[in-house]
Amino acid sequence: MKPVIASYVSDFLKPDMLHVYRQVTGLQAVEPWVLTHKRECADRFPFPEKRLIVLPKPRLRWWRRLVHKHFKHAPWRIYPWEVRHMLLELTRADAKLLHIYFGHIGVHLLPLIKASPHPVIVSFHGADAGVDMEKEAHLFAMREVFAAATLIQSRSQSLVDDLIKLGCPAEKIVIQRTGVPLEEWPFVPRVLPPNGEWRLLQCCRLIAKKGLDTTLRAFKEIAKTKPRAELVIAGDGPLRQELETLAIDLGVIKQVRFTGFLTQEQLRREVYRSHFFLHPSRTSVDGNREGIPNSLLEAMASGAPVIATRHGGIPEAISSGESGLLVDENDYHALAIATLSLMAQPSRIKQMAEEARASIERRFDRKTNIGHLETIYLDLMKRA
Repeated sequence: MKPVIASYVSDFLKPDMLHVYRQVTGLQAVEPWVLTHKRECADRFPFPEKRLIVLPKPRLRWWRRLVHKHFKHAPWRIYPWEVRHMLLELTRADAKLLHIYFGHIGVHLLPLIKASPHPVIVSFHGADAGVDMEKEAHLFAMREVFAAATLIQSRSQSLVDDLIKLGCPAEKIVIQRTGVPLEEWPFVPRVLPPNGEWRLLQCCRLIAKKGLDTTLRAFKEIAKTKPRAELVIAGDGPLRQELETLAIDLGVIKQVRFTGFLTQEQLRREVYRSHFFLHPSRTSVDGNREGIPNSLLEAMASGAPVIATRHGGIPEAISSGESGLLVDENDYHALAIATLSLMAQPSRIKQMAEEARASIERRFDRKTNIGHLETIYLDLMKRA
């Protein structure tokens, strides 16, 4: 029988957690179980019910959060009875290892991490290593997670550096990169538009760290030279109305299409219809930042040249001038210039797209990265 590992994801799964789903369901050498407090998007993310444990929520959960946020000014933690219940469920599943997504959730589950008789991995993906870390109580709790967890996983070297600055011992961290299913994203060279109808795409959740306002301002500059160009913003989120208003104010709303949330198949069609993929990520005011955006990796695999920013782990995926172009955060003028310069160099577009695909095959193949994860699981269980 395969050994059982349990993954805890507080909401299994939100629409933007495809990368977690791919990682959990791609496991072959171990049997994955899932613990969650809320089952979401069951049609989009199917998972065997017998291996999915939906945990009960405390009736006064909202009160606990309110007290800790406004009075204790510290992160909340699960109650002792919740720890006992989780341990019982883990025992019932015969789980030999617990993997907690994400870092900030590890803070809430700290009593469980300390009580676990088996190895515990806590994985960090970007925002979970930045938000609230300027607050003393939150930083202290995060350092407790570093000390109690068996292993800390990071999606990028940039994030490793951030975790070390927060106080995590370097020897406790391993890089676990996002895996792209290359069979779902075949390489297709883009046919350049002879009539100037360039199609630009950004796909993401509509939140501050994605730099969508930078994209819109850059597109205004691009549209002055390429009046038949179109910008597609695929995704949804709290900033949608604000971004639509900005597009109106900039005078480009007729050339910008907001698609709203797309299924994976709909998204794939948009990516293959695009000539360029933009992703000017930045660190937002609350400290939220990227690891390496999944949509950016998929675009690179597909053959769409990418123009992005020197932010987070993005430079680990894109070598500027070779597998894509990088500009500084919040510099919409540089983003526009980089895009226009690439439009004028068809041979460079082809060469850049080919190198981007090769880069993804070398470092971000799903099968390879899941194999690496399984090796980590098996090694920890063996040593335990």
